Amino acid sequence: MAMTMTQKILAAHAGLDHVEPGQLVEASLDMVLGNDITSPVAINEFEKAGATGVFHKDKIALVLDHFAPNKDIKAAQQCKQTREFADKYNITNFFDVGQMGIEHALLPEKGLVGPGGAIVGADSHTCTYGALGAFSTGVGSTDMAAAMITGKLWFKIPAAIQVVLTGKPKGFVCGKDLVLHLIGMIGVDGALYQSLEFTGEGVGELSMDDRFTVANMAIEAGAKNGIFPVDEKTLAYCQGRYQGEVKIYQADPDAQYARTITIDLGQLKPTVSMPHLPENTRTIDQVGDVKIDQSVIGSCTNGRIRDMRIAAQIMKGKKVAKNVRCIVIPATQEVYLQCIREGLAEIFVESGAVFSTPTCGPCLGGYMGILAQGERAVSTTNRNFVGRMGHVDSEVVLSSPAVAAASAITGYLTDPAQL
Repeated sequence: MAMTMTQKILAAHAGLDHVEPGQLVEASLDMVLGNDITSPVAINEFEKAGATGVFHKDKIALVLDHFAPNKDIKAAQQCKQTREFADKYNITNFFDVGQMGIEHALLPEKGLVGPGGAIVGADSHTCTYGALGAFSTGVGSTDMAAAMITGKLWFKIPAAIQVVLTGKPKGFVCGKDLVLHLIGMIGVDGALYQSLEFTGEGVGELSMDDRFTVANMAIEAGAKNGIFPVDEKTLAYCQGRYQGEVKIYQADPDAQYARTITIDLGQLKPTVSMPHLPENTRTIDQVGDVKIDQSVIGSCTNGRIRDMRIAAQIMKGKKVAKNVRCIVIPATQEVYLQCIREGLAEIFVESGAVFSTPTCGPCLGGYMGILAQGERAVSTTNRNFVGRMGHVDSEVVLSSPAVAAASAITGYLTDPAQL
């Protein structure tokens, strides 16, 4: 029986010639990831198991990004525990304040994940690395502990949905609009425990930053993972960066898919997800007059340099609307520095925005932008559940950086093409 990309990668890491959907396999891992919220739980389980060492000090990454720089005493304790664990076991890829970034932007940037790899992380958006042609998925902290000890985990082989992309995006349309459109089509459980496999000539029209955004939000459709084929753009991104061996897996021409969806990128419009589920999507011309109190531009979904450039392009020479708070959060230190070098930071500050050190911050209701009762934010983050960014009676609208920047200037959800 023919196999999909994901099935081939898992088969290879399980030492098998062939796997089928629903089959249970034990696969070796190339990277195990944790952050300052999930790592302490994993560390506790690690110690309960009586482990005396990690499987490979170079294949574990610990990133202090969610509540760091420390937002309170509890956050400080969590970071301290993770820091001490990393020091005790000489973890090579430990990223603290000053060197860290938002984990799912940082690991690709540092070359720690790449084509053909098998990666797990105790964070649901670990599926981001599928943009590089890797199998990557989120796991619980107990699984993370087991993975740090053994370097292996059990997986049920997922079936797959084929998403065929055609055409070329127009105007300000980007990867965020694509993935919101897809989730709006199939729903938040439309790909439950399946692999979203992106194919078609339209893939070549997407930048790597677009692909990271799309793969990042595969979990918002319930998917086990999202994955893109490895092409020239992928290899160019990995050149001189990826520390591992590039391994390219291609789906068999006769691979079986649970369903096939075709999306013409040229027909997409800027798209937003209204409260309180990512599937509640509308194109920007359908939303009407929706006032906002806050605009957040950043996160592991949309905090890369291309996102910063688009936001700055729209905000340059303009002012953030009265009574609107605009918070710009570059995803990594490298992106932060690039924003300074290109003058983007100056544009943001002069417009009246806050320019922050890398952090997950407001995305999960952590800090750096918590919403009060009755407030509404437009955000380039990935979830808009009830209470996600603050009070249970607040609202989050998901959007692209272009829409978030334009909305910050007008004070209402706005089509960036109108500015």
